[in-house]
Amino acid sequence: MSDTRYETPEPFKVDIPERALIDLDERLRRWRAPVAIADNGSWASGTDPDFLADLVDHWRHGYDWNRCQEAINRWPNYLVDIGPQRLHFIREPGTEVEGAPRPMPLVVTHGWPGSIVEFLHIIDALAHPENHGGDPLDAFDVIVPSLPGYGFSGPPVREDGSTGPIGPRTIAGLWHTLVHEKLNYRRPYGVQGGDWGAVVSSWAAFDHPVKDEKDDWKSGVVGLHLNMMGLRPGIDVAKAELSADEKAWLAKVQGERDEKTAYQRIQATRPQTLGVALTDSPVGLAAWIVEKFCAWSDCDGDPLKRFSMDLLLDNIMVYWLTGTAGTATWLYRGVTQQKNRGLSEGQRVETPTGFAAFPADLAPPPPKEFIERGFNLRRHTMMPKGGHFAALEEPELLVDDVRAFFRPLRFGAAND
Repeated sequence: MSDTRYETPEPFKVDIPERALIDLDERLRRWRAPVAIADNGSWASGTDPDFLADLVDHWRHGYDWNRCQEAINRWPNYLVDIGPQRLHFIREPGTEVEGAPRPMPLVVTHGWPGSIVEFLHIIDALAHPENHGGDPLDAFDVIVPSLPGYGFSGPPVREDGSTGPIGPRTIAGLWHTLVHEKLNYRRPYGVQGGDWGAVVSSWAAFDHPVKDEKDDWKSGVVGLHLNMMGLRPGIDVAKAELSADEKAWLAKVQGERDEKTAYQRIQATRPQTLGVALTDSPVGLAAWIVEKFCAWSDCDGDPLKRFSMDLLLDNIMVYWLTGTAGTATWLYRGVTQQKNRGLSEGQRVETPTGFAAFPADLAPPPPKEFIERGFNLRRHTMMPKGGHFAALEEPELLVDDVRAFFRPLRFGAAND
């Protein structure tokens, strides 16, 4: 981080120097493909070699970073320092309607291996519904931060001021400070996320709920919208009386855990070693990330059914050009070091919660009754299609559900 301090949000433009793109092209030109396992393009052993070769070819000869850079810079970007932690975020104020409450602030948080790229094309729909056939009363002040260690935010900084992993509960505190102190909101706000964004948002709702104080203003989380379960309930599943659906779901999730989450063990235990490879090899980084876009999306084994090559590369490029592929994995280490990794026995997120269950997620969405054990569930939507990257795969379904969930909360009404 530079010596310059940003006590208040400072406007920021993404401006990648040409030499970084020349260096990337050199690396892509000289990449070495490994010997391939013959599994007929099934992705069963990892990223399909033929798909990767096509992706690299497009990267070299058909991809334009400046298009993505312009898409990011279309929105108001900022940098701000909260203590020693530098954060990057986009903030787009929503449409205001005369005589109506001002737009609700909404913090939308990405996960790994995602980035702010996931949300670039839904910011306008959330902030300006009238541009998309919606009601301007549903407008949000949209806030899209880059997680610490990701993209244009600084590396994670621990409590003692040293650079190192931090957990999602700490990040939730940063988000509250961002909204409450750095952006000076004096009204309740909402949080939304999947993946790590679901965990961070859930902690924000648990630790910083809106308080109905007899003050001249309120600030805190008034509603939590998830497209993945952020925190497990504070129960002992071995002793709890579970429904048949809960038992079946737990058996399926536990049976698939080793196969689907091996990457988490690597990123949690040896992030420094992995970070060398991901920071030094753009093709290695692409292979590590694109495999997850295949495995966790509703694409039937072909990522191009859901994502263009340009879109896949936009997300990869945010990691590559910022040199954050290594620090991004630290969050998996940070959560293991966090006190109270989950809700303690008997605890529950009492903030009103909405859940959008996309069927092809990394893990199958939990049954409604399991979510209710840990959250004050007010809305539960079984989506007909879509997976882990909901904002990219099914943006309209996600935006409609977010609007519907928060609509009554804007006016202090029950959301039953």
